[in-house]
Amino acid sequence: MALPGKSAEELNLIEQAAIVLLSMGEEPAAGVLRCLEREDLLAVTQVMSRLSGIRVDSVRQSLQHFFDDYREQSGVHGASRSFLQRSLGLALGGDIAGSVLDSIYGDEVRPKMARLQWASPAWLAERLAQEHPRMQAVFLAFLPPKLAGDVIEYLPASGREALVLNVARLKDVDRDLLVQLEVLTDQYLSEFGTQSVAMEGVKQAAEILNRIPGNKQELVEQLRARDPEIASAIETEMYDFFVLSTQSEATLTQIIEAVPAELWALALKGAELAVRKAVLGAMPRRQAQSFEDQMRRSGPVPLSRVEQARREIMDLVKAMVDAGELEIQLFAEAVVE
Repeated sequence: MALPGKSAEELNLIEQAAIVLLSMGEEPAAGVLRCLEREDLLAVTQVMSRLSGIRVDSVRQSLQHFFDDYREQSGVHGASRSFLQRSLGLALGGDIAGSVLDSIYGDEVRPKMARLQWASPAWLAERLAQEHPRMQAVFLAFLPPKLAGDVIEYLPASGREALVLNVARLKDVDRDLLVQLEVLTDQYLSEFGTQSVAMEGVKQAAEILNRIPGNKQELVEQLRARDPEIASAIETEMYDFFVLSTQSEATLTQIIEAVPAELWALALKGAELAVRKAVLGAMPRRQAQSFEDQMRRSGPVPLSRVEQARREIMDLVKAMVDAGELEIQLFAEAVVE
């Protein structure tokens, strides 16, 4: 072997250049050699002639050094991973090329991003919203899928379609962008270490109460005696507008008949698909079509008006339940056939 006992770190610049030239293949290497002065050409070709049995880590270090220098000197961002995969595959073979590329690009960022699964999706979305769309797409592509979906849910609805499309179009990510991604991930991890864990206590308490058999109202009144504000918030959460999506058609028909039509026209504006589908599905077809046409014609509506209409509907529903006129299902219960 021409480099007995030498580690990758001990290679000098000429030896590294010789390895890079051998990695290129004959024609590209010849093009480079034609540009060298006589002394440089003799020095590098002498080393090339002596090289044999080159260790993978020597190839990896030499190519890494070459690409780092290339980016600094040329100002060009470099080739895509697929280009290098094909080129190095032809020059070195698939196994060595894959090992080299793993070193050049690295997968260090994936384990780091996996640690972000403990971060609140809303917290991540708030920070990601400030980044460039391409960085947003790359960031989401490297996140665990479940977390990525939760983060998207907290991003502005108007940009979700374009963001998912950008993720789907990703094929190759150049190394500079990966470096930026790693820096961003490190920043989030350092900030994440100082954040508190968000708990939705009122929502959790409401869901617990919804699952307690017997007289829930009695327990709510006991809570109200101790903390009226908390009791009111829990009660509001128990009768969230979304619970309409879990009701039977008969129950929804009873509610629809008791609620003024103008409230439905406002409350269903921008409502979640499950709620709209349930409510409109319980209406006579002609009435449902009329509501859909009315909602389309009404144009944008202030969110405060929509939320007020939903609150009025759920207040009416609660009054009917308290009066014994209505029974509703306050949580999605498992069923058997």
